[in-house]
Amino acid sequence: MASNPKVPFIDLAAQQSRLRADLDRAIAGVLDEGAYIMGPDVKKFEAELASFCGAGHVISCANGTDALLLALMALGVGEGDAVFVPSFTFAATAEMVPFLRATPVFVDSHADTFNMDVESLKRAIVEARARGLRPKAVIPVDLFGLPADMAAIGAIAADEGLEIIADSAQGFGATINGRMTGTFGRVTTTSFFPAKPLGCYGDGGALFTDDPELARLLDSLRVHGKGSDKYDNVRIGTNSRLDTLQAAILSVKLSVYAEEIEARDRVAARYGARLSNLVGTPFIPDGYRSVWAQYTVKMNDANERASVQAALAEDGIPTVVYYPLPLHMQTIYRDYPRDPAGLPVAEDLCTRVLSLPMHPYLGEQVQMRIIDAFNAALLSVREG
Repeated sequence: MASNPKVPFIDLAAQQSRLRADLDRAIAGVLDEGAYIMGPDVKKFEAELASFCGAGHVISCANGTDALLLALMALGVGEGDAVFVPSFTFAATAEMVPFLRATPVFVDSHADTFNMDVESLKRAIVEARARGLRPKAVIPVDLFGLPADMAAIGAIAADEGLEIIADSAQGFGATINGRMTGTFGRVTTTSFFPAKPLGCYGDGGALFTDDPELARLLDSLRVHGKGSDKYDNVRIGTNSRLDTLQAAILSVKLSVYAEEIEARDRVAARYGARLSNLVGTPFIPDGYRSVWAQYTVKMNDANERASVQAALAEDGIPTVVYYPLPLHMQTIYRDYPRDPAGLPVAEDLCTRVLSLPMHPYLGEQVQMRIIDAFNAALLSVREG
């Protein structure tokens, strides 16, 4: 039995308490309006998102996985195409590729940023061609809130004729030299799953593009392939619309999102100042800003991680392993192609990473309890 109250891993209740009156008004407005699917709040929220990040067009949808599917469909990805994805990420990044009968090709990550390794990407492209596949697209992931190296990936994509689908499910609001996610690549996708930095109270997602023709195509695809009339379907599409209630909730949350990113920075800075001499803490390249979807440290090995996790759990402090198994080692993906040099970083990270509680309402006193307990547990393991 933990002697202290349990610490929430992500404190959605604290955020809701701050925003409750505005949320109640927004929800009541949707109920009064009665337009529960594609109501006026959806267009309003899409416009607010575009203004926030600087994208030309925003198309909301049902969830982040659907956003990836819609992007792949809009870019014409299909059988015989190779789509390059990192192995160290959540399954959604890869799973829509074989859904369209294309082939995911797995790429390694950098040990410091956790994001896609461009040298591994180059080798994977050669491997795909050797297997008779057409390199079609690359999906870099903004893992744990940090943008991928879009300059280097963009240069390779330009040389190889690849489309870029930026998977910013964890990174919306992050920046590279002041330029915000949502404005990189041909199209960007994101998720509004409740645990995401900008999350709703159900499920939701969105796509961002500066291409007006692509935006119109995405709008059609999310509503059954509609033409100018919704009962004249001009292409095969899907049903992937953001509920009006979720759009209204997200609009309220977006109004304080910039402040919450600042608060996440402060929480991350406190962690870094007190943990960097004991474990591998997150590396943020010059000019980059993370939104800290997770605060992920690197332990020495799996045994150390397990011991520290157990000790923290006893003290009421939750931790999570994102991710315990790289995609290329998971049952369904084992036979898909990958970087022929192997994916040693992805395999190593999965044995050592550990994510600590992170959210914008994590007060200094509670955070110091987490830090003190973590340090005590780690030192006990290392001295024992």
